[in-house]
Amino acid sequence: MAASADEVLDQERVAELLGRAPQCDYEIVVRRADGWPVVLRNEPLLHSGRPMPTRYWLVDRALNREIGRLESTGAVDRAEAEVDRAALDAAHRAYAAERDAAIEDHHQGPVPSGGVGGTRIGVKCLHAHYAYFLAGGDDPVGRWVDERLRLIGRHFDPAVAAVSNP
Repeated sequence: MAASADEVLDQERVAELLGRAPQCDYEIVVRRADGWPVVLRNEPLLHSGRPMPTRYWLVDRALNREIGRLESTGAVDRAEAEVDRAALDAAHRAYAAERDAAIEDHHQGPVPSGGVGGTRIGVKCLHAHYAYFLAGGDDPVGRWVDERLRLIGRHFDPAVAAVSNP
C-alpha cells in the first residue's frame, strides 16, 4: 500500500531533521502544534539488524540546541548528582523493558542493552532522557532538564509550540 501524503511529509521532515534517512522504523510520538516531529520512538533494531538502544530520539533542532548548551556547562554531572538514584534506576529499567518488549520473540542476534540512551546506570545523554520524558516516560532526569529549560523559557509546550524550529 502506498504511503499517504501525510506519511510522505513526515518521512521528509524526519530525514531533514536527522540530516539523513532514518536507519530504523519509527513512530512520531510527540509533535509541535504545527505538526513537526519532536520525538521519535524507534524500533529496537536498525534495518541492518544491529541494535538501536535509543528508543526515544529527540529530533527538534531548537530543543537539541538548548540541551546541548546545558550539557556543555556540566549539566550531565549535575543532573546525575541531583536526581533521586532509585527513580533514575527505575526509569532505566522501564525504558529497557519497553524497548525489549518490542523485540520479536523469534529474533536471534544482538539486541540493545542498557536503559535510557543505552546506559544501565547514571546519566549519559540529557537529550535521550528529555525525549523519554516528553513521550510520557517517568524520567527524573528528563523532568530535571524540563525544569532547567523552563527557567530560560525554552521548554517544550505542546499547547503553544513554545519551541521554534528555525
